Amino acid sequence: MRQYSMHRSKHSQRGFTLIELMITVAIVAILATIAYPAYTKYLQRGYRSEGIAMLNDAVARMERYYAQNNNYAPADLTALGFTSAAPTSQTGRYLLKMTTATSTTYAFQVQPQGQQASDACGSLTIIQDGTKTAAGGSDCFK
Repeated sequence: MRQYSMHRSKHSQRGFTLIELMITVAIVAILATIAYPAYTKYLQRGYRSEGIAMLNDAVARMERYYAQNNNYAPADLTALGFTSAAPTSQTGRYLLKMTTATSTTYAFQVQPQGQQASDACGSLTIIQDGTKTAAGGSDCFK
């Protein structure tokens, strides 16, 4: 029976070479370059739902106002129960505006603020008949 030596030879490699380390760093950099924009878009899509919820809340408040006053013409958003004339969403990423308010029509718009301003969908709008539009296209309300 042979006995194997547990000693390493003088020429055995220990650790990583500089080339191996540089290749690993390059691979990580490439993955980060691809992943970060996708992650940012994912976050923006998630925060967009906050803007859509704010629009839906404004529509519900306007319909309640109409039921009580028989018109869609409040003086400003505080008449609908908002705390200010220019309310923002919970995280401050959207600003709500009433762009049209007559006795028979209304339109609300949320405008992205801060980091959300780079969202491709841009401003989201809804009018009294339920039509939803976005500066960035029709997929923005999904």
